[in-house]
Amino acid sequence: MGEVKGFLEYPRQALKKQPVHERIHHYKEFVSGFEESSLRKQGARCMDCGVAFCHNGCPLGNLIPSWNQLVSEEQYRSALELLLSTNNFPEFTGRICPAPCESACVLGINDDPVAIEGIEMALADMGFAKGWIKAERPSFRSGKKVAIIGSGPSGLAAAQQLNRAGHSVVVFERSDRPGGLLMYGIPDFKLEKSKVERRIRLLEEEGISFRCSVNVGHDITAVELREDFDAILIAAGAAEKRDIKIRGREFKGVHFADDLLSQSTHRVLGDAIPSGATVYAADKDVIVIGGGDTGSDCVGTSRRQGARSITQFEIMTQPPKLSTYPRAAERPEESAWPAWTHMLRTSGSHEEGANRHWSLETVAFEGDEAGHVKSLITRELAWFTNAEGRKVCEPVPGSEKTWPCQMAMIAVGFTGAERKGLAEELGLEFDSRGNLASQNYASSQLGVFAAGDARRGQSLVVWAIAEGREAAKAVNAYLQDMDA
Repeated sequence: MGEVKGFLEYPRQALKKQPVHERIHHYKEFVSGFEESSLRKQGARCMDCGVAFCHNGCPLGNLIPSWNQLVSEEQYRSALELLLSTNNFPEFTGRICPAPCESACVLGINDDPVAIEGIEMALADMGFAKGWIKAERPSFRSGKKVAIIGSGPSGLAAAQQLNRAGHSVVVFERSDRPGGLLMYGIPDFKLEKSKVERRIRLLEEEGISFRCSVNVGHDITAVELREDFDAILIAAGAAEKRDIKIRGREFKGVHFADDLLSQSTHRVLGDAIPSGATVYAADKDVIVIGGGDTGSDCVGTSRRQGARSITQFEIMTQPPKLSTYPRAAERPEESAWPAWTHMLRTSGSHEEGANRHWSLETVAFEGDEAGHVKSLITRELAWFTNAEGRKVCEPVPGSEKTWPCQMAMIAVGFTGAERKGLAEELGLEFDSRGNLASQNYASSQLGVFAAGDARRGQSLVVWAIAEGREAAKAVNAYLQDMDA
């Protein structure tokens, strides 16, 4: 460790946030990274544990104590190089990862955990500012070609790893810009798109090709892919949205969350919105159905668009209220240290204002004569553990309530990978959860691989990057065996 008593002498420092009354009037990031003087001290808080449980919390296996020590010694470039050895895109994870590594930090047993995510963000930003992060072109070409379907974090990570292994990589993206959910699924105030575009430019300089506005399985057939490429990696995400099939679902003004989020990004980027397809929250009573990160993003976006009121529903019970960084003794038994703690979390969007409710089920939408939603009806749920030990619920009699609503956002997740199109053409098998079935990332068809949310289901960006890296290893091994 850089300083033996660093964890005793330096308190955890929170990242600075722009005041709510200022940040709700723009879409730029409102969190500021550590300055160098603070960065060194935050790195010095790491205890360099004999058994570093932060490794257990991080899907990427980041060498956290090692680069924390380098940070405490002000060897920032070496720290960044170590970080980049396991994480392709720390500029993304340093901003939007929920930091399961911090929940597993040993210091967090009886003190605030090391600010791992903030250190990661600072190192990445420093690397770009000082020109340390630059394109790394491979020294040779293998003659093998790989098609990657999807340009989200999983596809991008796999593309970089395979390109560095010497293979020629083409990434196909159905949207008009690469980046997947990094571009159109995460609001600018959490991740400015200039940072995504910056990374894409670097990947192009490294030799990776991007083909946007191409819906593989429609614009290009599976037969054509098979003919043109030696291997195919599907990293198209969990594209099947979970819907709420209740009375009134057809009313105008009831949207999936990504309709709001993607359109907001297009506006910020200066794109024209098709006439008649506007999804905008100004002067409306907005209700967000779903209490996860996507629902939170809808809250922040609606606030910036000038919603009259914002209400968020969650079907599950309210999590326990704990301190921001709960000590081991505070944590619920089912998520004891070093596991990710089940607790009530307040996002930056929630800080900006939203009425949050739990154990509520939406049972119907009501519309006006023009066919536009005007309200919705909920009922309360009573949760209990049944004889088999499962948590179940039943409606509370007489608990129905009508809420004013001129725009409803459905943010209840996804049910799996897309079945029609490419997967259908290739004859790929699916598992019981609706994901592409695979063995060591290889699908049911020879030469076709799967990674990310398409393979493991809806998850975190950090998991997607880890999946992309591991899938690249499997694809590389397959391509090498072709020459054996």
